[in-house]
Amino acid sequence: MNQTPASFTDPEPVPAPQTVRVRMPSTPPTVTYVLIAVTVVFYILQQLATVFFGYAIYDIGWLEFFGARINSAILAGQLWRLITPVFLHGSLMHIFFNMYALLSVGSFLERHLGHVRFILLYFLGAFAGNVFSFLFTGSNGYSLGASTAVFGLIAAEAVFFFQNRSLFGAHAKQAIGNAVIIIFINLFIGLSPGIDNWGHMGGLLGGAMFAWFASPRWAVIGIPPDMDLLDQRESREIITGVGLVILVFGALAAAGFFIQ
Repeated sequence: MNQTPASFTDPEPVPAPQTVRVRMPSTPPTVTYVLIAVTVVFYILQQLATVFFGYAIYDIGWLEFFGARINSAILAGQLWRLITPVFLHGSLMHIFFNMYALLSVGSFLERHLGHVRFILLYFLGAFAGNVFSFLFTGSNGYSLGASTAVFGLIAAEAVFFFQNRSLFGAHAKQAIGNAVIIIFINLFIGLSPGIDNWGHMGGLLGGAMFAWFASPRWAVIGIPPDMDLLDQRESREIITGVGLVILVFGALAAAGFFIQ
């Protein structure tokens, strides 16, 4: 009986490459649109108040007078000013660039973080940025604008891609690099007079701190070719992120009362 030598046996067939579809979680960016709409309405009200009632003092309008970050007013106990400046802007270009950044970065983040985590991120970034401004700009400090929150979003985007870098591969590296470049360019521009760079840096730190604990951490599940992403982040981690930002920046705000 003839036998075929082992060296001449047919190799095992190699399976053909299979396309795998991974469904990305996607929440409509409703909160982003609402924040933009509310901020635009506040800007219109700022202009109308100035037209009908003039300025409250010097060149400060009435909404700014009651809602901007004015350190002397915060020292008098008006703590809401650590949040409300996020809705106020000083010019048409100011609000345009902030709302454009909110639409670009915010719509992406909200789709993946969901409504609750996104709105927490937005206002925690605003709070952290205004606390930093309050702490480092002296008793006569004054600022307004959504850039504190926007910088928090940019930091959170970088954290999101870093924590999911094994899933996104080269795209994660590129996205993190782009975020870092945007941050450095804007901080450099922020060295110009009249720009609240302390607020930008505080927003960055607050957004990154919250996102480190609360940003989605995805794992691929399912059977090819149709697979899903499972968010492994637990609720207690999100609560930890919220608590840490409030604790750290709340303590810094308290220190500001003694320093100033």
